Amino acid sequence: MTGRPVTVGIIEDHPVVVDGVTTWINADPLQRAVVVGSGADVDEVLAGPAGAADVLLLDLHLGETVVVDRVAELCTAGRRVVVYSAMDDPDTILAVLEAGASAFLSKHEAGGHCVDTIVAVATDRPYVTPSVAGALLSEAPHLSAQERTALLLWFQSMSKASVARRMGLSEATVRQYIDRARVKYAKLGRPAPTKTALLARAIEDGLIRADEIREYRSHAAE
Repeated sequence: MTGRPVTVGIIEDHPVVVDGVTTWINADPLQRAVVVGSGADVDEVLAGPAGAADVLLLDLHLGETVVVDRVAELCTAGRRVVVYSAMDDPDTILAVLEAGASAFLSKHEAGGHCVDTIVAVATDRPYVTPSVAGALLSEAPHLSAQERTALLLWFQSMSKASVARRMGLSEATVRQYIDRARVKYAKLGRPAPTKTALLARAIEDGLIRADEIREYRSHAAE
């Protein structure tokens, strides 16, 4: 994303919502994102200029159709999806995160989260909105010190290979630590298949503090 704004495609059937989101994005003082297309139909938007957008902002209720099932399809195809919906009950939020959505934004949340979420998703960084955090409250698993360290470094935008170098471990071991944390959540009936979902659960459960998630600086840069 360096050197250019994040491109965004909006899939939404209410023009006033499209206008509102576009206004938030255009008002960002850092000009970090730009809307390149919008429409009320998933396939129509994908066939147009927004088909190659860095991030798709998807409403779940288009006309008379609820398109929750399209989330997994879009994510499997490699698209970064931010679900933006008034359907913000915990079951729906968890369902779209488990289907692969990079983030969930409730239409009842302040617009200040919108650009931050889009930019975070475009750069593969997790971003936890209040609606996601509220949906993920429940029993917490126990993480070992090594598992917690691996997760924390990974959440700080480090690749698994970079985490491995920083911890003096193999990349396979780091993957094992992250997968182990996911398995522990799954066993509690709280699956966290995406990076955002896993971070949200860890923060809400007090396993990781939000103020610990800082931008990664390499040893070489230091």
